[in-house]
Amino acid sequence: DIKGHNWAEEESDGENECGEFLYGVQGTCCADLYRHPQLDADIEAVKEIYSESAVSVREYGTIDDADIDLHINIGFLDEEVATAWKVIRTEPIVLRLRFSLSQYLDGPEPTIDVFQPSNREDFGLGIQLKKILSVFSSHQWRYLSNEVLRSQQERRLRWLRVSGSIKRFRAGLSIFSPVPKSPSFPGVQDSAVRSSLTGSDLRSGLAGADLRVPRLMNRSVSCTLRNPKSELYGSHTTTTQVSGHCKTVPTLEYGFLVQIMKYAEQRLPTLNEYCVVCDEQHVFQNASMLKPAVCTRELCVFSFYTLGVMSGAAEEVATGAEVVGLLVAMCRAALESPRKSIIFEPYPSVVDPNDPKTLAFNPKKKNYERLQKALDSVMSIREMTQGSYLEIKKQMDRLDPLAHPLLQWIISSNRSHIVKLPLSRQLKFMHTSHQFLLLSSPPAKEARFRTAKKLYGSTFAFHGSHIENWHSILRNGLVNASYTKLQLHGAAYGKGIYLSPISSISFGYSGMGKGQHRMPSKDELVQRYNRMNTIPQTRCLQSRFLQSRNLNCIALCEVITSKDLQKHGNIWVCPVSDHVCTRFFFVYEDGQVGDANINTQDPKIQKEIMRVIGTQVYSG
Repeated sequence: DIKGHNWAEEESDGENECGEFLYGVQGTCCADLYRHPQLDADIEAVKEIYSESAVSVREYGTIDDADIDLHINIGFLDEEVATAWKVIRTEPIVLRLRFSLSQYLDGPEPTIDVFQPSNREDFGLGIQLKKILSVFSSHQWRYLSNEVLRSQQERRLRWLRVSGSIKRFRAGLSIFSPVPKSPSFPGVQDSAVRSSLTGSDLRSGLAGADLRVPRLMNRSVSCTLRNPKSELYGSHTTTTQVSGHCKTVPTLEYGFLVQIMKYAEQRLPTLNEYCVVCDEQHVFQNASMLKPAVCTRELCVFSFYTLGVMSGAAEEVATGAEVVGLLVAMCRAALESPRKSIIFEPYPSVVDPNDPKTLAFNPKKKNYERLQKALDSVMSIREMTQGSYLEIKKQMDRLDPLAHPLLQWIISSNRSHIVKLPLSRQLKFMHTSHQFLLLSSPPAKEARFRTAKKLYGSTFAFHGSHIENWHSILRNGLVNASYTKLQLHGAAYGKGIYLSPISSISFGYSGMGKGQHRMPSKDELVQRYNRMNTIPQTRCLQSRFLQSRNLNCIALCEVITSKDLQKHGNIWVCPVSDHVCTRFFFVYEDGQVGDANINTQDPKIQKEIMRVIGTQVYSG
């Protein structure tokens, strides 16, 4: 007896054994005239493969309906990623499917709801996942029926007969089970499975590890995938790279409920790579970014506007006003740059509030002058926080009807997670109060980064870039711009992302002040730093908001110290973009410069970085 099921124990080679296996599962439901036996079998499969708490059932016998709640564990997400996605990582995501109680797969297509019990109002990710799973269910429903599923299980059991009885099959169930109880760290323990792994599979994980690789990392390596017809009609399976195949349909051999849970699990870590409306991969970005967003296809922009997903600007201004001010400043710097035709990317896609069927700002018909006019009408963040947001919006609408829609776009198009650091968590040696946590790597990239970190180790280095470039970096990622139209300072040491452990070098790349594309020397930086520290400040250095348009900034990144990292003195070049992750961002106003003598390899500096990084990034 396993989970209430009566299993045939007799050693037999006849057909009765197969029948007893199937009907033994169904026999527990005979007393219930309303619930279909196949539904019971699929529920038990979820409990067996995941856990007893992974599924719950609510029956509505009078209307012949049942709500099946499937609980998806998202504990594999880091705390900061969960915060960026606005999910509670300690609480499962619930997939609620409503089936016909008596007909199950022969009945109407199930309705699907996706939510977190304690996070219903702010669970935007649920809207995207609900749409994805509804499309998946509709596609599967064309092939599915109770008889099809049962016949497939019968064929599988006939095949198992050649190796012995059901008893022997049960003993080896762990070999064929696709996942263990823990959804975050699947373990490969059986020798039969170990022997089936290829050399490349082993090399992809950590050398010498006991083959316990986080599921996210597995997805970036390889696994066995199937298509719907293969599952239903017994076609062969193929092994392929999952990074481009997260939409591949999982196996149906453990029932429809397990199948849709598997599909949800493999889609969750890659939601950021697909448009929230059309579920196609983003076409405008150079690298995978952290936050989910709408793509630039016009139909999606209209749908996105109609759905009202961009209506969260008021909340963003209320809870992250300093970040909103920074995003507006970056947008302004890019728009006012003489290189705007190259670096102002993506160009806004904004629906005309007076004509919802047309785009007021269209990437296919760029109008920088009109965009500048709307941006000039966006009120300062200080003004926005001093009164009712509704009243502020009315004022902006009177100045320019496109000002507020543009502000919404600036906020919603940001694909990175930026948080103003409290004074207690700031790096004091950077000498600025405008310090931010900056994470742009999605879960899959972060997992690859941590795998490489365990193999090769990591360190910290600065990356300097003009303020005008960060509008694009936050939306498209920190990419290798060498020998492209984005390159500004040359690539004397080859192709890659340029970094330095010395602050003065990165300050030089950041450009001291708007429009200055000349590299200052270290002596000039030191003189300016000393001069700024002796001049009486006219306003408090601890000002909450940016008050100047003359800004420069640098990022502090974590970089993998593998043999790919090329060190040319204090100038480092990393040709592998997956080996560089941004961690912190520092902004300086009115020509202010941080200490030009900071060296990230100094033990005291490293200790201070780890004090902050330990709680801000690795809290998960």
